[in-house]
Amino acid sequence: MSEVVPTMVGNIGLFFGSDEGNTERVAELIQKYFGEDKLDVYDIADVTQVEFTQYQHIILGIPTWDFGQIQSDWEEFWEDIQAVDFTHKQVALFGLGDQFGYGDYFLDAMGMLHDVVLSNGATIMGHWSTDGYDYEASKAQIEDQPFFVGLAIDEDQQEELTEARVDQWCEQISHEFH
Repeated sequence: MSEVVPTMVGNIGLFFGSDEGNTERVAELIQKYFGEDKLDVYDIADVTQVEFTQYQHIILGIPTWDFGQIQSDWEEFWEDIQAVDFTHKQVALFGLGDQFGYGDYFLDAMGMLHDVVLSNGATIMGHWSTDGYDYEASKAQIEDQPFFVGLAIDEDQQEELTEARVDQWCEQISHEFH
């Protein structure tokens, strides 16, 4: 009888929520960049607060729904994420939104998630330029700065730019994390 050996936890934990698969696809692109041995991917619907304690480097992915709403799995986990201690943890965020269809709420969920993890002690990495986007308002834009709090992805209007943006951002955060 062979013994089951647990796999080693990677250096980075990525947590995402996805209803239609777009955020999951971006999470897979990020994992492909770093490699499965360096980055563990979790659907937020299947985790508890405990998984966050295993990582010093964390990536959080969240789409914005309709008029600035939080994705359903993140919404169910919201009280739990508010209780996670992010002290001494480096956190990078990516968000998905539709800058034309919902330009007044572009990436609002990422901005709200940012505020929670920042207030719980996280050091935020991976700020991303607002250049190349056309939207009216965003809770994810740093006040009075031309940057989002994390990677901005628009699979509805700029899907052809997603892979290049993910690669560039992954290179950026790989330097910031180390």
